Amino acid sequence: MFKFMCKTSLTDQSRTEQSPSSMANRILPFITLVFFSTLFSMVIGDDGVAISKQYPLVVSTWPFKEAVRAAWRAVDGGHSAVDAVVEGCSACEELRCDGTVGPGGSPDENGETTIDALIMNGVTMEVGAVAAMRFVKDGIRAAKLVMQHTKHTLLVGEKASAFAISMGLPGPSNLSSSDSIRKWSKWKENNCQPNFWKDVVPLDSCGPYHAKASMDVKDGGCSTRNLMGVAEPRSSLVGPHNHDTISMAVIDKMGHVAVGTSTNGATYKIPGRVGDGPIAGSSAYADTDVGACGATGDGDIMMRFLPCYQVVESMRLGMEPRLAAKDAISRIARKFPDFVGAVVAVNKNGVHAGACHGWTFEYSVRSPVTVDVEVFTVLP
Repeated sequence: MFKFMCKTSLTDQSRTEQSPSSMANRILPFITLVFFSTLFSMVIGDDGVAISKQYPLVVSTWPFKEAVRAAWRAVDGGHSAVDAVVEGCSACEELRCDGTVGPGGSPDENGETTIDALIMNGVTMEVGAVAAMRFVKDGIRAAKLVMQHTKHTLLVGEKASAFAISMGLPGPSNLSSSDSIRKWSKWKENNCQPNFWKDVVPLDSCGPYHAKASMDVKDGGCSTRNLMGVAEPRSSLVGPHNHDTISMAVIDKMGHVAVGTSTNGATYKIPGRVGDGPIAGSSAYADTDVGACGATGDGDIMMRFLPCYQVVESMRLGMEPRLAAKDAISRIARKFPDFVGAVVAVNKNGVHAGACHGWTFEYSVRSPVTVDVEVFTVLP
């Protein structure tokens, strides 16, 4: 069991006169207790090691400093972890972080931008999410509305858009931008390469595509290699600037934990694709009793392993954040050596660490002991 370092004894109720020094000696422990409980909550565990509960705390994938600052302003001002996550992820959507979050970001094969988002309350374990959402720019706010006003977890496609608009969010809106359209046009000029198809034959360089078994390619004397080009490893399809997610964890002043994500998904994805962004346990997971995790990278691979659920459960069993993050990533790398991805782990005391594979990963932190956002670099 944990016990507070600061202890106070009962005062002698029969004593009516106290000297100034006696009064100071009695008041000082209370001041000290308030200081530590509101700022660092220093406690001692069974092993005698002092632990600093550093919260409120905001942790985000990548150097999305403005998003972290927005979340920090909310949580430091007394708002809940859930509300702070919404403010942080919403700021990233508005800023179009890395060109892959929010409206005007990554286009799919049809040149359209769609949004995936998730929010999870680590106190109640409630989750709200939207996937492949069209025409509504506020992904994280739509996800929160799903959590608040439905008994569901995930809404998708145009029905998710209709729900969000019916609940008061702006729309319908065109989520494309001049940048996304220009990016898509250049991709089309490059014969729609690279793309996410496999074992198919296109009628022309950009499809439509058919499974190999449905066409007789022998009679025509052509090969899939000639039509599609040499198959590329997944690492060429996924990188920091074409497939990215803000995944944010917040611990509020009450020690409550929440997480959220927002993303456009993979650039040039097949329309209808849902990545790991709106999948609880994959892109993010939170449990106030344990901590939280956020992930980014090749969602099609990572969602098969639920790495954030794995991280939180490893910490629940006593593993420190650094080892929990490393273990979750190594499990994926053993099966898919060329995948790229990363996780950041935060325990309930505010201790954080990251792990990555296939790229250099950065994550951002704002805590009571920093004057501004700090960026941490994690090497593969």
